[in-house]
Amino acid sequence: QVRLVESGGGLVQTGGSLRLSCIVRDEIISEFFMGWFRQAPGQEREFVASISKSSAMKYYSDSVKGRFTISRDNAENTVFLQMNNVQPEDTAIYYCTASRKYITPGTAVTDLSSWGQGTQVTVSS
Repeated sequence: QVRLVESGGGLVQTGGSLRLSCIVRDEIISEFFMGWFRQAPGQEREFVASISKSSAMKYYSDSVKGRFTISRDNAENTVFLQMNNVQPEDTAIYYCTASRKYITPGTAVTDLSSWGQGTQVTVSS
């Protein structure tokens, strides 16, 4: 398993912005496809965005497309999620994940074994 540490969550007003970060510890991030998932209270964990090893491919869920941007800095061993125009329905715990295989909107949570501890994002209306 890969050790992942998220940060950047917090309380933000509707329409505001937030930037999440996820650092990969003890591994080389360029060997991994990276992704962000989220889990709202009482809901299942769901795909948000993913990015390929070279950043050539990026995937987004329909609910965040056009508002969120995933990026990575392999030199810093970090992946980011820029969240713009956030909405109350974006309130959730956001989790970073890493895989040596592709991560796409169709990837099942059970197919992924490496997760961070999560960071809480709360959007006030």
